[in-house]
Amino acid sequence: MAQNDLLTLRRFLMPALGDAPGREGPRPDQDAWWTGPRRWWRGPLDVEGLALGSVGAVIAALEELARVRGLALGTPSTSSALVSGSFSSISHLRVDGAPPDVWAPLSGFHPTGDGWVRLHANYPHHAERLLAALGLPTAEGLDAALRERTALEVERDVQAARGVAGAVRNPEDWAASAMGRAVANRPWIDFTLDDGAPRPASEAFPLASARQPLAGVRILDFTRVIAGPSATRLLAALGADVLRIDPPQLPELLDQHIDTDFGKRSALADLRIPEQLAQVRTLAHEADIVFLGYRSSGLERFGLDPVSLRSDAPHLAVVSLNAWGLDGPWADVRGFDSIVQATNGIAQIYGASHDSSGHHGERRPGALPVQALDHATGMGMAAAAVALLAAGARGVTGSAHLSLATTAAQLLGSRSESTEDDDAPAGAALEVPHRRARSAYGLLDFTPPPLRVGGEQLEYPHPPELYGTAGLRWRTA
Repeated sequence: MAQNDLLTLRRFLMPALGDAPGREGPRPDQDAWWTGPRRWWRGPLDVEGLALGSVGAVIAALEELARVRGLALGTPSTSSALVSGSFSSISHLRVDGAPPDVWAPLSGFHPTGDGWVRLHANYPHHAERLLAALGLPTAEGLDAALRERTALEVERDVQAARGVAGAVRNPEDWAASAMGRAVANRPWIDFTLDDGAPRPASEAFPLASARQPLAGVRILDFTRVIAGPSATRLLAALGADVLRIDPPQLPELLDQHIDTDFGKRSALADLRIPEQLAQVRTLAHEADIVFLGYRSSGLERFGLDPVSLRSDAPHLAVVSLNAWGLDGPWADVRGFDSIVQATNGIAQIYGASHDSSGHHGERRPGALPVQALDHATGMGMAAAAVALLAAGARGVTGSAHLSLATTAAQLLGSRSESTEDDDAPAGAALEVPHRRARSAYGLLDFTPPPLRVGGEQLEYPHPPELYGTAGLRWRTA
């Protein structure tokens, strides 16, 4: 893949946007849809292209939506500074002046008997499963237990215990694996489309405006962590009524909620209780878009998988996400951005590029400057949702699926022009914009959404509300 190809990630929207002339969205060689430097993180992979290109996909979808609805959006745009701030939003977040505590003690890279493994134990239940998989009552003997096993053994045992771990591989080993082959040729946005009756835009969403193009759109959000919540955070800023639902028995991390739930309402529902499941299914039938980020086996239990939802409510646009893609042996395995980076070779690439020891066996794996797989996937989900809304005016309905692994495949197919000699600290050349607002959690410092719409900077309508306090209902009847 050529370096600039990541700026054209909008091409994956074509199944939903159609292929008529003028629908291809902004072209980086002709349209001024972003400003600022092309590179700022300056690493061996084109992370900037991935970030800009994924936001460019949202812009392309918004332009098509404006066309079918007759909205005078002008040309939505972004900038390097806005994109950088959005993709590193949790690093800029302050709550009463204090930064969030992003990583738990057990999370991160650990040496094993033959290499490295990356563990993810930010959630308490994942930490418990990790220790149980290694036969440990506490974390005290973790290092010794890991060195007694190979990296692949740790990965296997922790995954079997429903924990989260990934052995650090090189790109070649990942590409040759069954998991790597399963995602190698999948599209970044995988649409499943059906023909149906067109929904006239003026009748379907009469509240839409140039400043709030998604006003009147109802989005039910079943996503967690970063990718899905960052998508619905942006759609809330564009005017959608976003109701996020979490299970009370597995609460979201507080800092994660504060970072990604601007503009939304937060509710709790235990789907194991029939009455609450019935309420949620009613909400889904009344929604325009449903976002899904849980494993497919868990969703199918409750009839909340894409096929079941669209069978019950054919008008729905369903946008789903997982870590490893729809096919392959890990299709239903838990995973996070950091784990995908470890398994597919990104950690090895970044470890080698920043190491100065000169001893290959002592090199520590590295990581991308931001959790770009999460954020780019989130932007792809937002773009897919808007594209499906636009397609509805042509009588096309359907669903879209993205995964962290397919996003990583796009990134691995590109190389940056930067070298080790011109590496700079993340965001060093950019002045990232900040906002400040009072909230239920205190005084928040944060970054705004990565878009300008109608010639003005897009803003979040309100700070995150208290977690889990919203009712299971839409704002308007």
